[in-house]
Amino acid sequence: MNIPAQFAIDAPFHHNSFLINGEITLWDGPTADVFSSIHTPNSDGALAPTHLGSVPDMNAAHALKALEAASNAFDKGKGVWPTMKVADRIACMERFVTLMKQERDKVVKLLMWEIGKNLNDSEKEFDRTVDYIVDTINEYKDIDRDSAKFHNHGGVFAHIRRGPIGVVLCLGPYNYPLNETFALLIPAIIMGNTAIFKPAKHGVLLIAPLLQAFKESFPPGVVNIVFGRGRTIATPIMKTGKIDVLALIGHSSSAMSLQDLHPKKSRLRLVLGLEAKNPAIILPDADLEKTVQECVAGTLSFNGQRCTALKVLYVHESIKEAFLAKFVAAVDALQLGMPWENTLLTPLPEPNKPAYIQELIDDATAKGAQVLNPRGGKRTENFIFPAILYPVSRDMRAYEEEQFGPVIPVMSFTDIDTPLDDMAASSYGQQVSLFGKDVDKLGPLIDTLANLVCRVNLNSSCQRGPDVYPFTGRKDSAVSTLSVRDALRSFSIRTFVATKDTESNKEILRELLDTHKSNFISTDYML
Repeated sequence: MNIPAQFAIDAPFHHNSFLINGEITLWDGPTADVFSSIHTPNSDGALAPTHLGSVPDMNAAHALKALEAASNAFDKGKGVWPTMKVADRIACMERFVTLMKQERDKVVKLLMWEIGKNLNDSEKEFDRTVDYIVDTINEYKDIDRDSAKFHNHGGVFAHIRRGPIGVVLCLGPYNYPLNETFALLIPAIIMGNTAIFKPAKHGVLLIAPLLQAFKESFPPGVVNIVFGRGRTIATPIMKTGKIDVLALIGHSSSAMSLQDLHPKKSRLRLVLGLEAKNPAIILPDADLEKTVQECVAGTLSFNGQRCTALKVLYVHESIKEAFLAKFVAAVDALQLGMPWENTLLTPLPEPNKPAYIQELIDDATAKGAQVLNPRGGKRTENFIFPAILYPVSRDMRAYEEEQFGPVIPVMSFTDIDTPLDDMAASSYGQQVSLFGKDVDKLGPLIDTLANLVCRVNLNSSCQRGPDVYPFTGRKDSAVSTLSVRDALRSFSIRTFVATKDTESNKEILRELLDTHKSNFISTDYML
């Protein structure tokens, strides 16, 4: 294997520290090995999963220490961070993003090796995350400017701002271990909350280069980073009832299990990005060349390991054969390669994923579906080639389950109510891709689809960005909304100071403004 020197792993990286209460502390307990599904020669010369290094396998006691640090830093709302001036919190975040950018090459390299994401997408994930932080800072300035005033209604003065909620438990996903995790963590802390953050199982080493940046940028206890199994770390934290916000991107079963551990669920705010089964609906007048291109990208970008991936295709019966012929040819023309080769298809990071995809294929073929593409289902130890399954029926696992990998269920329809009824009955409601040209048909269809999902993509594949647009879902696909502006609102609450419109009260307010005795009551703002 020819690995470019700048991307080679010269020796395993044994990360042995964690961040609690502003201190990076060495871990002397058990560790967990980190392997890449990319195979390289081992000491015997045989190809095997690459040993990337190890991380601390921390315990419940240290999880609770991280919770204690975050709770003390918030200090029932009295802490330095939640009461700090907006300008000062922004300065801390600007310091962090400056330090973060210095670690770009390390993080990009580890993204490729840990989760198999290709070079272009790994670089894009890092750069997009930096842009997200900068946009968040600018949006927070806008929110602060809008709040730098007093209202007077019904003889009552009010000064209204957005305030923090408390302590946040942040758990990110393996498929976007930097971007989507930081899309939770960054708005949470900039709004004045404190946080405990546990990296995902896959994509864990890439957080290590950023520990020093967090330590240098934020007051003690604001950001606490621990490593270990989710059940070991998150379970004791949730059982205390001291978590105010559960911020998680992952599976709904995990979210529900964690909610059930909290003794006061009614006071637990949820910010969740969960699974989806986004369909494509291909109408008779769709531009087949463009539709095939978008469907290949939508189903197979990062091997389909995205909640926004197209996970079932509905093709009108009248163009089924023409579409499938072009789609099969386009999929089978794809190349499998290493991440630094920038192929669309790369090794799968989860060791059990090829076997799981094979189970879906076997179930579908046993119930009447065919694998249409000749290369579909061909396996190696760390990869399975995308399989196009047709015709798929509702009793097949490939129809029912969110596959999160390279298998593509296809169904045909003659009545548009067929996909609409399926979407209405589905547990999910994130996005849909709609392909067609006739506005007489598109108009009413868009009106209906907008009530079933939260984003209708016209002649384009489903996606999250741009980050200024809302990212959410109906039913089991999401709770709360993530975008640059919406995330700041999701991790905060409107709070205000009110007083009756009397001369004595106005004098007190004027004195508070003139003396800057309160960081909350202020009409100063950042340009």
